[in-house]
Amino acid sequence: MKRAFARTATLTAALLASGAEALPDRKALAQTADRPGVAQADHPQADHPYAGLWVTEDGRVRHELLPNNRYVEARGSREKAYQGRYQVTGDHIDYWDDTGFTADGDFIDGVLHHGGMILHRRR
Repeated sequence: MKRAFARTATLTAALLASGAEALPDRKALAQTADRPGVAQADHPQADHPYAGLWVTEDGRVRHELLPNNRYVEARGSREKAYQGRYQVTGDHIDYWDDTGFTADGDFIDGVLHHGGMILHRRR
């Protein structure tokens, strides 16, 4: 344990000496570390046909697919229950929540099937 701490302290000192302001926090690393789709988040898909608001029939779950490859999911009265990034490939969507949770879904005949839910486009 002491060795690991010493290595971390040495690495931190070296990074700070080289001009780094601080080490990234664990949450920030978890959001970007070795996950598919990270690079694609820098390339907006504004022209894909699925950007917009998707809602369950009862209105309880709402996915807003933003053109910058980010999404906001509302659940009931919680407007920002989940947030993260997404990537659409053909008719398939992959989600990477900011907390590290991943999910996916498929667009079939203009309907989003995700996690056992069916969401319809709201215009």
